[in-house]
Amino acid sequence: MQALRNWEYYGMTESFTDLHERSANKETFSHLYEIVTSRENILLAYRTMKSNKGSKTPGTDGLTIKDIEQRPENELVSEIQNRLQNYRPKNVRRKLIEKDNGKMRPLGIPCIPGRIIQQCFKQVLEPIAEAQFYNHSYGFRPLRSAHHAMARIQFLINQASMHYVVDIDILGFFDNVNHTLLMKQLWNMGIQDRKVLACISKMLKAEIEGEGIPLKGVPQGGLLSTLLSNIVLNDLDHWVAGQWELFPLTKPFKSRTGERSAKIRSSLKEGYLVRYADDFKIICRDWRSAQRWYHAVILYLKDRLKLDVSPEKSQIINLRKRESEFLGLTIRANKKGHKRVAHTGIKSGKMLKMRSEAKKHILKMRTSPTALHAARFNSFVLGIHNYFNRATHVSVAFSRLAYDLRAFMYNRLKQIGKYGHPANPPPTYSKFYSLGYRTFKVADVYLYPLANVKTKNTMGFSTGLSLYTTVGRELIYKKLRPDLRQEIYLLSKSSIPNQSVEYMDNRISRYSMKLGKCEITGMYLFAPDVYCHHYISPHTGGTDKFNNLRILHKEVRQLILQTQKETIDVLTNKLGLTELMMVQINKYREKYALGPV
Repeated sequence: MQALRNWEYYGMTESFTDLHERSANKETFSHLYEIVTSRENILLAYRTMKSNKGSKTPGTDGLTIKDIEQRPENELVSEIQNRLQNYRPKNVRRKLIEKDNGKMRPLGIPCIPGRIIQQCFKQVLEPIAEAQFYNHSYGFRPLRSAHHAMARIQFLINQASMHYVVDIDILGFFDNVNHTLLMKQLWNMGIQDRKVLACISKMLKAEIEGEGIPLKGVPQGGLLSTLLSNIVLNDLDHWVAGQWELFPLTKPFKSRTGERSAKIRSSLKEGYLVRYADDFKIICRDWRSAQRWYHAVILYLKDRLKLDVSPEKSQIINLRKRESEFLGLTIRANKKGHKRVAHTGIKSGKMLKMRSEAKKHILKMRTSPTALHAARFNSFVLGIHNYFNRATHVSVAFSRLAYDLRAFMYNRLKQIGKYGHPANPPPTYSKFYSLGYRTFKVADVYLYPLANVKTKNTMGFSTGLSLYTTVGRELIYKKLRPDLRQEIYLLSKSSIPNQSVEYMDNRISRYSMKLGKCEITGMYLFAPDVYCHHYISPHTGGTDKFNNLRILHKEVRQLILQTQKETIDVLTNKLGLTELMMVQINKYREKYALGPV
């Protein structure tokens, strides 16, 4: 993973591992400020934030990452360190974005230096928090996803026959976090460096443009906000788990005949929590337990976390009779033979939104039938297929979506595209889509068929995987391989200035054909690591044709063009290149009139 490579590059892996181990042992931390403000941590924060899509979004000062990326390293490090000595965050920019339900979500966007500072704190606080977070919290955590949360729910329905769901909707969670309580939770977690806590307190109270100083809440849009929100709800996670899942099966007591143990779990309410950010469910076996949980959780949120719930959206659902909604999907326990299993589909609201988005892409192609607009349509289709293909009834849902759009799509594209079965499509198309589906070809780009998607089995999260332990990292390197469909989607969403549509399209095709591997090292590449290299330079007649492109790790490509001996030595040692790999690199360098390394 790119994060691990960045840690190693800046020598922070050992520090983060140590913080995680000490936190797991319930130690306290009173000297974190030195790690936060270290040169290595600041440069790592800059590199991480730079790769974030939001780095191109300006704050109240109007600056983006482009305005500071040419500055010398020492100058940037000194500025961040000086700002933190007497930290006063700049005003936060307010931006409203539309939610799925039509309402607006307020985002708080800090200035670029403020984002780097928040990332510095996040990097140091996250290993401490991760050691204490609940296993079945999946939102905004390393290696975890919405698909893992759905897999957990399906497991409880299918394997444990638990068919009652307690849905609790927290009213405006991010806008109502209690600052005083959050600071206490950080202290109780072991984060007891007063300089660090003072800086976090100032971040929470940063003035919002046009609204003033907030008295509560964590601004959505800040890099540290997701971690802080998980820390707030971690108390709820462990309280729920402690009532049943993690409660001891027996309790020792002394009797006349000596020490014995008694089963005490029968009087408790059975329930299992699954949470993704502020969206969570408690899965129960019977109606009585669900009722007890419903009232207990509302009371806990109100009394302990100072949070209110929405009575209209909070309810108990019998999955045998009604469906529940979670993360854009619907869940129901339907009969299959002599048992009930989880059937998942797509929310009607999501279906309407996807249909609307598809129409927008089709109209753009109709107005301007370019390869770029066709590629953007394909990126949209691949994205929704990637997310929803874990639903057990995804094929039915997308067949219906394609049917609803069939006439609209045909009438608007028949004059600008050719309709039929694909003939000699690029490798990406052949890899993921069947040639038996008819589709349009617009500007020499085959459009991905909406209806052609199958259910992909949901896999539960492996708790052994961890960025912060030696064993966990070894498992990551062994088990995790790029999901080509997901990585291709990310590549298709990226933009490279001054590159042709042909280059961008062939880059994806080449990556797919090479199964996501670097053509020199054989290393699996995630999207951020990919560089599509011209084998023959465009300056000497090389084209953007498929056969002139090579998929390389970006640091391998850097080595091919590098002329500084010190940098060459650093890259060679870091990449662990064999003699055969070095021979290949020298062949590539020869094409660019560079000497061997």
